[in-house]
Amino acid sequence: MFSAGKTIKHRLKNLEQHLKKENPVLVEAVQSYRLLDRVGHSMGILNPDQSFATQISWWPMISVLGTFSAGKSTFINHYLGQSLQDTGNQAVDDKFTVVCFGGDHGTKALPGSALDADPRFPFYQISNELEKVAQGEGRRVDTYLQLKTSPSEKLRGRIMIDSPGFDADSQRTATLRLTNHIIDLSDLVLVFFDARHPEPGAMRDTLAHLVGETIHRPDATKFVFILNQMDTTARDDNPEEVVGAWQRALAQEGLTAGRFYCIYNPEVAVTIEDDSLRRRYESKRDHDLEEIHQRIQGVGVERAYRITGALEKTAHHIEEKLVPQIESLKARWRKLVYRADALFALFYLVIAVFLMQWLGFRDGFKLGTPDWWQGSSNNIAWTLIFAFLAAGGFIFLHFKARKFAQRRVIGQLEKASSPGLELERIRNAFVFNTRPWHSIFRKSPVGWGNHNYRRLQRVIDSANHYVQRLNDTFTDPSGDQSSPQKPSPPLAVVAPVNKETTVADDPGQSEPDRHIT
Repeated sequence: MFSAGKTIKHRLKNLEQHLKKENPVLVEAVQSYRLLDRVGHSMGILNPDQSFATQISWWPMISVLGTFSAGKSTFINHYLGQSLQDTGNQAVDDKFTVVCFGGDHGTKALPGSALDADPRFPFYQISNELEKVAQGEGRRVDTYLQLKTSPSEKLRGRIMIDSPGFDADSQRTATLRLTNHIIDLSDLVLVFFDARHPEPGAMRDTLAHLVGETIHRPDATKFVFILNQMDTTARDDNPEEVVGAWQRALAQEGLTAGRFYCIYNPEVAVTIEDDSLRRRYESKRDHDLEEIHQRIQGVGVERAYRITGALEKTAHHIEEKLVPQIESLKARWRKLVYRADALFALFYLVIAVFLMQWLGFRDGFKLGTPDWWQGSSNNIAWTLIFAFLAAGGFIFLHFKARKFAQRRVIGQLEKASSPGLELERIRNAFVFNTRPWHSIFRKSPVGWGNHNYRRLQRVIDSANHYVQRLNDTFTDPSGDQSSPQKPSPPLAVVAPVNKETTVADDPGQSEPDRHIT
């Protein structure tokens, strides 16, 4: 069995071996993630069994979210060119389905445990997270997840996740946690709405979760909002009215720019008798579908930039966000402990005054008397005994106060923060900084100093260098690379077949700006 640290080293080594075949730039990025891990471990931001490299997805991933019967599964089937997912007007599947390339193995359906036990997939050890929601839920991972394979070449080098219909009013805590998990990991998030229900006001909570909680994310540009089944509006010829209703609903949640993609599946569309109207709908549908498909095909390139960009953003995040927040939490904790210590000191002072009165110490000590050790009211033996007991009691109560203050600050933090990876990092670092052997008088976070500051600067410099090398792969401002003697290196970032990688998200990721259409 590997220890926690050795397990991480082993997985990063396997990741490097795979990336050597795909992209040398990303191999070097793994080295920078190792340097970033040293900072995280020394400051308590990461546990010994964690790595920043395992908290992002090295596998290009597209997630498909949306309301019930919005056509998510139908869209996936149409894109893949096969009837992989069950479809219908009612909720036909309440599981998250991870779809990956199956090659010659064809189409197979595997249980959720296949995802929970395989570090190459985005739900590796997700049972541990489900267990945090409710005891026993971790053993029921098959009720939440399944894995399907497809021979479609469109899945080669990427995976798609089909989610159950979203309804914030009735969604279970475990399902919401899984939804947030795949949003964090995905390179592209397709959010589907149903054009057959032009009154979005009734689903305010759902819109708030799918839209309101995403627009302020640093990676908000990866969200694509799609109004599906637009063919149904042809009956009344009111597509502008339907789109306007949804745009107003999104604007109320803070999304004020851009437009919907408006699509429908031609295989199940209603018949549009008017030729000019049909051509109008088909033209719009084909244009928007083409843009969506281009975004899906481009997730490999976007992932390469996001992996390198996450290095710089995480380094800046530690320096500019986590360090000040840890300092603030420590200051709040220190203030609570000081108050408790003051109360304890006052308590002991009052006890000491009463004891001195009772023992007659106001008359002075008589150290030279024969009965000095015989329990006389005027000897110093009782003073020494009391002082020893008082000091031991004060130390005991001090550390009890530290623990109590720690739990109270953590409670306030959890109440004020949304569950997720960011909260976990801050909580880990705070607990690390308030361990019994760390001085209460230290104001700066444990592990934070010039050495780790220089490490972060090295990571930032390296990340900028990686981006330049990626740019050299795709751009040629001088025209020097146009010669056939200088072919561009491949940049495909695909999933390893026999190597271990783990996926999880980093809150600091972002991707190139784009408009919402």
